[in-house]
Amino acid sequence: MRLSALYRYPLKSSLGEPLQRAELDALGLVGDRRWMAVDAESGRFLTQRLLPQMTQLCARWQGSERLLLSAPGLESLSVAVPDETASLRRVIIWRDTLQVPDAGDAAAAWLSDLLGRPCRLVYVPEARARQVNTHYAEPGEKVAFPDGYPLMVIGQASLDDLSRRVGRPLEMLRFRPNLVVEGSEPYAEDSWKRIRIGGQTFRVAKGCSRCIITSMDPRTGERSADREPLTTLKTYRERDGEVYFGQNLIHGGSGVLEVGMDVEVLE
Repeated sequence: MRLSALYRYPLKSSLGEPLQRAELDALGLVGDRRWMAVDAESGRFLTQRLLPQMTQLCARWQGSERLLLSAPGLESLSVAVPDETASLRRVIIWRDTLQVPDAGDAAAAWLSDLLGRPCRLVYVPEARARQVNTHYAEPGEKVAFPDGYPLMVIGQASLDDLSRRVGRPLEMLRFRPNLVVEGSEPYAEDSWKRIRIGGQTFRVAKGCSRCIITSMDPRTGERSADREPLTTLKTYRERDGEVYFGQNLIHGGSGVLEVGMDVEVLE
């Protein structure tokens, strides 16, 4: 088995970015989901579930200190990583509430124009990151702005099998993984407990429950009229009212990943 693809998402629910090489830090892939759009009044996080136009939002790092925002019809905007203590904003992501730096009025105006509602752009430094669910993680293991876990893996064979069942090819980016593994059997990742990629080890925390975002074309934001692939997934991947596809991972520390690295199941 080998690592066949790497993806990061600099701004939560924006366009994915394919990488050939990525570093790991305490929160996952360096630069992954460190930024997030939130409702200006409530501070609640915003995603494609509510705002399909976020599929057109491209956020790309410029070095390690700035983020470039771009979208069709708007002039690009470069945003500096905000100071860790200035202009803290209360934000809500699922059950977590935290105080994080706000990226300023220019970024807020740009995002509000794109999304058609008052919103703010926020950033999470490592010191203000969230604790991963301690049912699956150790105290002190943190996550930035993913839904719950630092990393997520999908086997390419699992997507191929799902595409066959649906009857048309499906894009991997519908499922927004960080890591894609080639050479395993379909859904082999369901049984993994620990894996090694290159010199890095990862614990498999739990299956990844899926939502309506998987039924949206990642290029256009259009929802499938037949609600695929959720409709098909529900026929064989539903458990306790949730539909699962892919596995959430917790990594063992800093390091480097590169496409092509060997993947070994340790447990």
